[in-house]
Amino acid sequence: MGEQPIFTTRAHVFQIDPSTKKNWVPASKQAVTVSYFNDITRNSYRIISVDGSKRFGSVPQYGGGSDDVIINSTITPNMNFTKTSQKFGQWADSRANTVFGLGFASEQQLSKFAEKFQEVKEAAKLAREKSQDKMETSSDQSQESGSETPSGKQASSINGTDDEKISIVPDDTALKSENDRLKSIAEQSKKLEMELQALKDSNARLMDTLQEANSNAESWKSKVTQSQDENNQLRNKISELEDHCKEVNLERERNAQLSLRIQELEADLQEKEQELEDLRKQAETIPQLMAKCESVAAKLQAAETANRDLSEKMTLLQSEIDDSQQNQKNMKSELKRFMDVLDGKIDELHEVRQSISKLGVDN
Repeated sequence: MGEQPIFTTRAHVFQIDPSTKKNWVPASKQAVTVSYFNDITRNSYRIISVDGSKRFGSVPQYGGGSDDVIINSTITPNMNFTKTSQKFGQWADSRANTVFGLGFASEQQLSKFAEKFQEVKEAAKLAREKSQDKMETSSDQSQESGSETPSGKQASSINGTDDEKISIVPDDTALKSENDRLKSIAEQSKKLEMELQALKDSNARLMDTLQEANSNAESWKSKVTQSQDENNQLRNKISELEDHCKEVNLERERNAQLSLRIQELEADLQEKEQELEDLRKQAETIPQLMAKCESVAAKLQAAETANRDLSEKMTLLQSEIDDSQQNQKNMKSELKRFMDVLDGKIDELHEVRQSISKLGVDN
């Protein structure tokens, strides 16, 4: 049965560049699952991440050689998880001789991972203390059993009977086995001391790596600040470009209006050119028109001359008419006067006739 993860999250995994110790190298192309495991067989806690959709059938062994394992870091009490930004954190692993970095999707995920790291770190510390207590207890018990056995042997050899001396022979075998056990315990203690010294050396290297990581974190913070300043400058530049784009849009609108105006003017120009062409065609007929005009002018001049002659004739005729009318008036006057005289004579004649008639009646 494999161990179940005690905490799982997703993050982008990075490792420090081993050559520069400054730059981050992506260990995964996308966000992968990162989990905390309790390895009961080794009495340790690990951070494990496997690329792909594989599930953990068991806790991967450190240095197992699997190409899919991105992180297999055993947590020790000396490890520290450092937040370098709102969504990025890191820790140094002296056994792996590297620094791991995790990029999260949110600050909340980073905070949960950091809290769990601290909890697991304390659990690893308690587990180590319990292991050391057990080792010290077993060592003390071994030393006590080793010191009591020789004394019993001496007492038996000094105060014992012949039967008791005979029974010492099996005790020698037990003592040899006990001595062998003590030797193995001593060798194991030496190995533990060597491992402890190795852990101390690893701790020292880890502290150096952590200090370097902290200095790198300060450098990254300054770079982040610089990047923020650059981002602010870029935002200001974007605002300026947006304003410029607005001006460009206004200029485009003006250009569109000017284009329409140019099209209208071109249409007017074509009309004017057509009119000019018509005028040119008409200009070609001007000599003929001039000749016609000269002919008409000559005819007009002749007509004016004839008109003047007619005017003079009309003047003469008008004077003659006036004279004739005056004569007619005079003749009418004379005729009227004559008619008046005639009427008088007729009246007189009528009166004479009446007188004659009256005389004839009387006679």
